[in-house]
Amino acid sequence: MNPDVPAVPDVIERLRLARVTPTVREADADAADRMARTLIESGITAFEFTATTPGWEKLVETWSRQEPGITLGLGTVTSPEIAERALAAGAHFLVSPFQVPEVRPVADGAGRLLVEGGFTPSELRIAAGRGVAKLFPANIGGTGYLKSLLSVLPGARIMATGGVGVDNAAQWLAAGAFTVSIGSDLAKGDVRANVARLKESIG
Repeated sequence: MNPDVPAVPDVIERLRLARVTPTVREADADAADRMARTLIESGITAFEFTATTPGWEKLVETWSRQEPGITLGLGTVTSPEIAERALAAGAHFLVSPFQVPEVRPVADGAGRLLVEGGFTPSELRIAAGRGVAKLFPANIGGTGYLKSLLSVLPGARIMATGGVGVDNAAQWLAAGAFTVSIGSDLAKGDVRANVARLKESIG
């Protein structure tokens, strides 16, 4: 395990403090790098690149080396091979849109956080038991569904993703989300203004 990479409890605490963990999903590595830079310059402290962006591996490697104070994840991790490459590049945590039991041994062996997606109480119970669960797509059930989940999974750390935007992030956090992930909504128009509005709304 790389001693320079924060331990799982530390990463979880960083995500809690960040409250918002944007997903940087762009057509190419250059666009993703620019977007990430703008987010960080606007005050974002944690985000994830995605394995669907060409050149993501070099992005993770460069950012983990040059910006050690940023909590950096890789999203859309769907196989052990992607997970291994992401961890070797220096990702602090991994995110999948669904259950990936085949990836768990890779994350556990490296001592890194794996945030698995789910929608049902059973899926989210398993994922939350490993640290942090991802409710996806969150907009299907809305904040009422999140509250219902937390009533039967008290204390579960749930990242709300899918349909969460600048204007409703505060509602998700108020409903009990551990953190929220926002994607394309932050990239619409003036990114810096969007982040400023977001930060003001969540306090």
